[in-house]
Amino acid sequence: MDRKRNEVVLIVDESGEDRDKLRVYLEEKEYKVLEACDGTSAWEALCREKVDLVILEMDLPDQSGILLCKRIYEKYCVAIVFLAKRWEEEQIIEVLRSGADDYIQKPFHCDYVEAKIESVLRRTKQRDKGKVFLNDLVYDAEERKVLVRGKEVHLTPTEYKLFETFVSAPNRVFTREQLIHYALQGEFDGFDRSIDTYIKGLRQKIEADRSKPKHIITVYGVGYRFVP
Repeated sequence: MDRKRNEVVLIVDESGEDRDKLRVYLEEKEYKVLEACDGTSAWEALCREKVDLVILEMDLPDQSGILLCKRIYEKYCVAIVFLAKRWEEEQIIEVLRSGADDYIQKPFHCDYVEAKIESVLRRTKQRDKGKVFLNDLVYDAEERKVLVRGKEVHLTPTEYKLFETFVSAPNRVFTREQLIHYALQGEFDGFDRSIDTYIKGLRQKIEADRSKPKHIITVYGVGYRFVP
């Protein structure tokens, strides 16, 4: 028997057939499922209810899936998996640069989609209990501790919030504006480039070589991503 779930999945797809197919399957797996046929109704659903993961069609009738993805990330910290009938290399690059977590090609098998959802949620869901092992880093959310190569490092409140945000969504690209919004929750009076100073301090404490970081990677022209 599947364990009881409480994750909310929003399916955004013009195809009612594909939405119905996924909704029935995921509800049997005890996900709560919301549906939207276009970008406008998707945004309304996100404003009404907390969503854990969005399955987002690339080509929506009223707007680009990429543009909607970027708009979502400006306000919400949610996982996004894209759907498309065909994937070109340029599209994949565009999707990953938008910050999305994964992509799926149509037609799809529902069990494959479920496996993708589980994988993404494992990577992106905020860890509230226990320890998370990230190669040479250990993040103990319950004790609010960060250990680097076995030794505890003392992070400032701002550095800790940034680290916590990165850990909650490994490999996702965050812009400076998103880091200010998610990690600092708007409590920041400086310029967006000032976030680089905090990143520099965080790198100094968790990287073996600050000049050659392997965890907090600069994505030039965009922002940063965390590699566990």
